[in-house]
Amino acid sequence: MTTEATTTTAGILLTDVAATKVSALLAQEGRDDLNLRVAVQPGGCSGLKYQLYFDDRNMDGDIVREFGAVKVITDKMSDPYLSGATIDFVDTIEKQGFTIDNPNAAGSCACGDSFN
Repeated sequence: MTTEATTTTAGILLTDVAATKVSALLAQEGRDDLNLRVAVQPGGCSGLKYQLYFDDRNMDGDIVREFGAVKVITDKMSDPYLSGATIDFVDTIEKQGFTIDNPNAAGSCACGDSFN
């Protein structure tokens, strides 16, 4: 069990601001059975794109990390691409939404939605 914890601690980090926003969105939905799923899929202008969505499923091999009351789930294929990535929520006059700072991305597109 200690080995499991050691291998998953270098995963995704959800900032306090992002966790608060996720909690608020879940409260707005009136659901307590949903988790934030973060995945990497082929596509986008740089080769891979991020997906963030609420999910009530648990799939075989999922890696679950808890940030207060918020659970962030990644599938076993996406997790290596997201190791060390930080999810934040930005609310400024220029931009509003979730951002992902991923040290594994060698490059990204201009819109910031895909990477390679």
